Parts: sequence; C-alpha cells; structure tokens
Amino acid sequence: MSKPLLLVLGDQLSLSLATLRDAPTDAVIALCEVAEEARYVPHHIHKIGLFMAAMRHFAQALRDKGYNVHYSRIDDADNTQSLITEAERIAIQYGCNEVRVARPGEWRLWNAMQQRQEATLPWRMVEDDRFFTSPDDFANWAKGRKQLRLEYFYREQRKRTGLLMEGDTPAGGKWNFDHDNREPIKATLSFPSLPTHRQDALTQEALTDAKHHFSEHMGSLDNFNLPVTRRQALADLNHFLDHGLADFGRYQDAISDTEPFLYHSRLSAALNIGLLTPHEVCEAAEQHYLAGHAPINAVEGFIRQILGWREYVRGLYWTQMPAYKRENRLGFERELPAFYWNGNTDMRCLQRAIQMTIDNSYAHHIQRLMVTGNFALLCGVKPEALCDWYLAVYADACEWVELPNTLGMVLHADGGLMGSKPYCASGKYIDKMSDHCQHCRYSPKQVTGPKACPFNSLYWHFLETNAEQLNRNPRMKLIYGSLSRMKDEKRDAMRLQAEQFLDSLPTSQGYGQALHTQGYLSKDTQ
Repeated sequence: MSKPLLLVLGDQLSLSLATLRDAPTDAVIALCEVAEEARYVPHHIHKIGLFMAAMRHFAQALRDKGYNVHYSRIDDADNTQSLITEAERIAIQYGCNEVRVARPGEWRLWNAMQQRQEATLPWRMVEDDRFFTSPDDFANWAKGRKQLRLEYFYREQRKRTGLLMEGDTPAGGKWNFDHDNREPIKATLSFPSLPTHRQDALTQEALTDAKHHFSEHMGSLDNFNLPVTRRQALADLNHFLDHGLADFGRYQDAISDTEPFLYHSRLSAALNIGLLTPHEVCEAAEQHYLAGHAPINAVEGFIRQILGWREYVRGLYWTQMPAYKRENRLGFERELPAFYWNGNTDMRCLQRAIQMTIDNSYAHHIQRLMVTGNFALLCGVKPEALCDWYLAVYADACEWVELPNTLGMVLHADGGLMGSKPYCASGKYIDKMSDHCQHCRYSPKQVTGPKACPFNSLYWHFLETNAEQLNRNPRMKLIYGSLSRMKDEKRDAMRLQAEQFLDSLPTSQGYGQALHTQGYLSKDTQ
C-alpha cells in the first residue's frame, strides 16, 4: 500500500494543488526551506522573506485542516539544505515509499526529479493544473505553426474561457486595446497607496530567520510589505480592483521617477507562489468591467497579461527547454554592468529603476523591458548574466516566467521565436514615457558629446553591429533605411561615442563582487 510524501514547493502554496487533492489519509506533507534554493542565484532578501513567511503560514493552514505536515526550517540541525535529498530524508523518516510532487517552476528541478523516478524511493510527478493551460495544451497549439505569436494564442484563450466575450465576439468589439494603453506619465496624476500588511509572530520569525541567514543578499527587510497569506493576497487584489484597475490601462507603460507602483496591481508574486489563482483574478477583473467600474481597455489589458502573456511564456518555456536557456543568437558576451547590483550610475532612468528594485524587489514591466532590459540589449550583455540577475532580484521571478521574458523578449536571443523584432529604443522613448530625463545629467536630445544620453549612440551602435541579422527583418526596414541615409561622419561619431562608453563600463560577474568593488561590503560581511 502506498504511503506517499507529498512535497509542496515554495511556489505551490494553494490548497487546490493537484498533489493535495484526494491525498491519502496517511500521507505526509513536506515543505522545505533549503539554502541551495536561496543561493543558486543571490535572491533578493524580500523574495527569500516572502517564500519563508508564506511557506510557514501555508504549513500552518494545512495543519489546521488536519494534514500531517513536516516542515524543514532553514536552521534545523538535520536539514540537508538541498531540496531533493531533504525530501528523501523526510520520506525515509516517516516510512513513505514514494515522493509525489506537482511540476515545479524550473526545468532544473523537474529534470532532477525525473532522474529520481527509477530510484529506490521513486518520485512521481503530476501536472500542476492551477493554470489555464498545460504544457501539452500549448504544444498542441504550437504544432505546425511557423510563428508562435501571443496574439493568436490569446484569442484562442479568450474563446476557450469565455473571458471578456459576448457570444463569439470580443467585448468592446476588439480583441486588443493596447493602442489606448500608452499614455506617458503626467505631473497631475495621483496614485493609490498600497495596503500595509500586518506582520504576525510567524511572519516576524520568518523574516528574522531570513535576515540572519541571508543578510548579504540585496535589499532590506525593514520595508517588507509583500502578502504572505491568502487573506493578505486577497486584500491586495481587492485594493487593486477598487483603486488601480480603472486607470491601469492608460498608464501601464508610463514610468515615474518617484513612484514605483503607479496603478499596477503588484499581484504577480502572490499569483506565482499560489496565494491567488489566475482564474479568480481574471474573473474578478471581468466583473469590474461588467459592473461598469473599469473601462474595457484597462480590463482587457490586465487580463491579457495573465490569460495571454503569463500562459504563453509558461507554455513556451516548457516546450522549448532545456535548449532554450542556451540560446544566444546575437552572440552577446558582455558581463552584467556592475551598477545593476547597486544602482551606482549617473543615468537617471537606470539609477531609479535599479534603486526601486533594491528597495522593493519590484519594477514594473516597462522598467524591466525598456530601461534595464533595453540597456542590456544595447550593450550586448550575455543572456546567462542578465537572466540570472532578473531571476535573483524580483520577488515574482520564477524561471518559467523570467527566462522567456528576459532571453526572448528583452535580449532577442531566441532569434525571434517570441518577438518579431528586438525591443530596442533610444533615449527618446524614455523621455516620452517618463519624467526621468529632467533630473538627468544627460540629454535625450543629444546623440554625441559629453551630455548626450548614452542610450542614443548605443541604439545606433547596436543596429549597426547587428545589421547582418536584423536588417532583413521587415519591421526593421524603416530604421535601417534611416541608418543607411546618415552621413559617414555622423555614423563615425556615434560609433566612437558608443565604443568609448562601452569600454569604460564596469562589469561584474556577481552581486558580492560588485558591492565589494564599489565599497558597499566590508570584509566581515562577505
């Protein structure tokens, strides 16, 4: 007779998890804090605190429901500090004869678990069905298609779920209202303040342990305010619906010099660890539209991010791995700029995006794509370095969602599998969408010279350097036409400006090294 150990991972904190449904009465449920998962990239202290506090609360919720729960804390004397060996140790301790687990969020773990399926203590994998689609669903949709474009996938998702549908037609008469969602920042805007989550004894203890064991990681827990229980996550959802959703659409691409959250939901971390389901979030947003509380452009744009983009990148990740992670079609080789770890740059947009990341383990999607991402693209940062950074610094970063967004969307390293063109831009884009440039020593209107915005010369340098691969792209035809019409003297000056900047750009292979070289770490904290 089977007595399973049901392993619940830190991003699977849902009572609806497949492994928990119909669990045998003698099953043991295990949750494990292990140093290996906290350190394989140097995760932000907010992210570590979120996982530890949320896991401990979820374990308590399971005990309250009568489950037999074993919880491995980070400082337990017998903790092996590795997820696979810790689960097997617990299984043997309780006399379990197999380990059951839902599909993890990383191919790295999935592959390690697959390797154990024929072991003396076998692992049994089940599908994580908390999403709208499974990897098999996506593979079936992708079969025979020359291009895996989000828009077509998203339309089928809308039809299949009925979300924002009026019979066979989309609500509002269009599938996509993105054209209405590109308004820049305005000085007259006021933004909702976030709810403050009370930290009970369990949360405080978890944060204390995170600080004790991972104090050298980015960030400070003094301003930690992420939801660590389902009740807190629902409070964030309701707050967004009531105070952010109506204006989210118009200003979703805007960037503020002072406000990190604007009208954004900040729900992705709670969604990605399982405190909220994508179904309930999309349905709640749809109800706000139907009740007349939010316009179609805002609700459609929000639902597209979850029903469309979130499902699309997950499907792409699981159907393309592990080869996808090795893609580097543009041949980038530069290490990460050192200031990505500390914000020590005089480029205002980058300094603010990175400082907000250090402060909150959060930056919204345009800061990630068009500021830190765009700069890394223009500088030719190698995918491995940038992907590890995004995975480390953001509380919502699980590899299944982070890797396609970074490698494919930001760096165009997959040869256009995800995006039909690179998301590259000069300083003009940032000047249009933000209020950064008025605070910056550089001018977005100058291309060369000591006050010229580095984005400008880097933009043209990137296009010139990668012309062989990009100039045949029909969506790049106009911009390469502009480049070809430039006088040689102008092109030479821009090239020299960009190369001098790149030659003087300090890079770093890791967080500790960057802080040490910048004087941020003393010897006794390393």
